[in-house]
Amino acid sequence: MWKAAKWGMLSLAVALSIVLAGVVGYNVSGGGGTSSPSTTQSVRQNAGDFSILNEIYRILGEDFVNPQAVKPDTLRAGAINGLLQALGDPHTVYIDPESYSLGVDIISGTFEGIGAQVERDPVKGDIVIVTPFRDSPAEKAGIRAGDVVRAVDGESTEGWSVTDAVKRIRGPQGSTVGLTIEHSDGQTEDVKVTRATIVIPTVFPREVQDSSGSTVKDLAYIELQQFTEPTVDALRKALVHIKEAGYKGLILDLRRNPGGALDATVEVADMFLDGGTVLTQVDRNGNQTAYQAKPGGEFTDIPMVVLVGPGSASGSEVLAGALRDHQRATLIGEKTFGKGSVNHLRELSDGGALYVTIARWLTPSGEQIEGVGLQPDVPVAASEDDIAARRDVQLFNAIDYLHRQLAEAR
Repeated sequence: MWKAAKWGMLSLAVALSIVLAGVVGYNVSGGGGTSSPSTTQSVRQNAGDFSILNEIYRILGEDFVNPQAVKPDTLRAGAINGLLQALGDPHTVYIDPESYSLGVDIISGTFEGIGAQVERDPVKGDIVIVTPFRDSPAEKAGIRAGDVVRAVDGESTEGWSVTDAVKRIRGPQGSTVGLTIEHSDGQTEDVKVTRATIVIPTVFPREVQDSSGSTVKDLAYIELQQFTEPTVDALRKALVHIKEAGYKGLILDLRRNPGGALDATVEVADMFLDGGTVLTQVDRNGNQTAYQAKPGGEFTDIPMVVLVGPGSASGSEVLAGALRDHQRATLIGEKTFGKGSVNHLRELSDGGALYVTIARWLTPSGEQIEGVGLQPDVPVAASEDDIAARRDVQLFNAIDYLHRQLAEAR
């Protein structure tokens, strides 16, 4: 029997447990689960094709020059990973029994690790930092969204799955891990990160300064780092304060947001939209399901800019795409990550599990997110000098853009 939960994206946090930070549902089934009749029949008809793997394994055991290398568990894992990698989908992933037994921490809890989320680049196969959490050990060590993890404690990550990376980088509070990081400019850096207990953040309103260092009094700023059930109420309270305080515009920062729950994502969109499609989900048969915002959003009038970048993935891409397509907000920053697929969880007979991609997302205008990402309306990239000087040029551009928009509306 399927157990449904509205979560998706296999964006695994570097933690004591595996964190799913996606936006649509995964389903859980035991003992291999169930399949559609047509799929099951097809698998049965072709099952004999895989008997060659047992034949190869037998020959290796008899003939291979280095018999010590013919380890059943190692070869089995290699066969599984090779099978999945041949699909060309980095989000369909096998979780071995050891990792799966650690449990799945669904966003709302805490975990012990470095406080970053990783993905596997679908083209290059690199292990990439999607986003470091605010004030996390990863951020304090200088790790940035888009960084490539080249080695962990001196061991190369070449050929690793996301699960491999999680298993090696996670660890108990107070322990350290050495990471070899390649930044976007190609420079490589060795960093030591002390693991800690990470509380995953969600809503961060604060005052901001413009490029001259002056506090901006007329514009509100909110950073969203996850979409969870608590996010909805926390964001609504922050927006009510913004409305009552008389702010003229809002900067919504999604640059460190790797996703979250579908219900929460749609509810956030509800606040800013007066109805309309938030996203369209397309399954393997081409069937489409549209997720709609409710009419009468409470905060449809305040002018908005949304900050996006490579750390914006999954649910944040859904929200940004909906606000852009409905001409509700302007996107400023850099291209988003490009995670627009739905995954479900199938428990396996060996005690492990398989995450399977079952559908893709489209923005309201029909634009594909998966493997493409969203291009900002106003591209702004921070240079290495900007990063070193802690100059948030994307935020400065958002402030200037909103001020021009408000001036033109007078």
